[in-house]
Amino acid sequence: MSNAEQQVISGGASSSSHSVAGEGTDTESEDEVTVTEEEEEVVRSGTLLELDLLDCPVCCQALTTPIFQCDNGHIACSSCCTNLRNRCPSCTLPIGVYRNRMMERIVQAIIVPCPNAKHGCTDQFSYGKELAHEKECIFALCYCPAPDCNYSGLCNDLYRHYHANHHGSWESFSCTYEGQAWMHISDKILVLQEGRDGPLVAIQCFEEEQGVYVTVNCITSCAPGVSEFSFKLSYSPYGAPDRSMSFGLRKMNRIQKVSFETPDKDFMFVPRYFQNGVTSLKMNICIRRRGEE
Repeated sequence: MSNAEQQVISGGASSSSHSVAGEGTDTESEDEVTVTEEEEEVVRSGTLLELDLLDCPVCCQALTTPIFQCDNGHIACSSCCTNLRNRCPSCTLPIGVYRNRMMERIVQAIIVPCPNAKHGCTDQFSYGKELAHEKECIFALCYCPAPDCNYSGLCNDLYRHYHANHHGSWESFSCTYEGQAWMHISDKILVLQEGRDGPLVAIQCFEEEQGVYVTVNCITSCAPGVSEFSFKLSYSPYGAPDRSMSFGLRKMNRIQKVSFETPDKDFMFVPRYFQNGVTSLKMNICIRRRGEE
């Protein structure tokens, strides 16, 4: 074999690298290339264009182990098999006994980034588990509660934006805060901010025929340990200080965006007759950081 036809490879099985000389050169040529064992171990990968193929065709939720199939090959998650009384919704054959091991392996092998990857999160998860993480991700976007403002950003960026563009000097609170929250019912929302660029607390009114629902929420990421407050809200009708109602939570709800739909839980209800005809609410509120109650 001529030199032009030879590739000279040095190194035994225990060597951590191989030296490969270019065609027509010797082993000391400047064209010599070192190939590491790590580079030789090529991981085969591909692209799945439709991730919803990994969802249960019945409930449309991400498939999780165990995954079952009927004799015709139709698949369903274990919850759907139970709910359907082990009858395949596609062909009515029994389903829920035989597992589709290959689909289970495929689902476990698919790794997806956090939905907030474009905002800085680097975490990755098996398909379907990223949704649970998204709810508590520190990189989740929060939305400005000011009317007609479309700003959204990471919570600390939102706080700076709000203070620079919407904050009023009388709308501040500090822990442990005890003060008054006075608002016209028609305004629907009053936002308090902790300090100059701290968390935002939204007090909202939802007027219905029978009365007014009042909620208190912190606009922030839902990551563990972030902006955790407790609060107590109280209200007395105008001219009747001996009559009062109160509501509070040891853990204030955290939201990323305010909603203007009447709540179905975690609210103080002020009946119409309790308002004495006034169109505003003058409430006392106490806000404390959790652990400092």
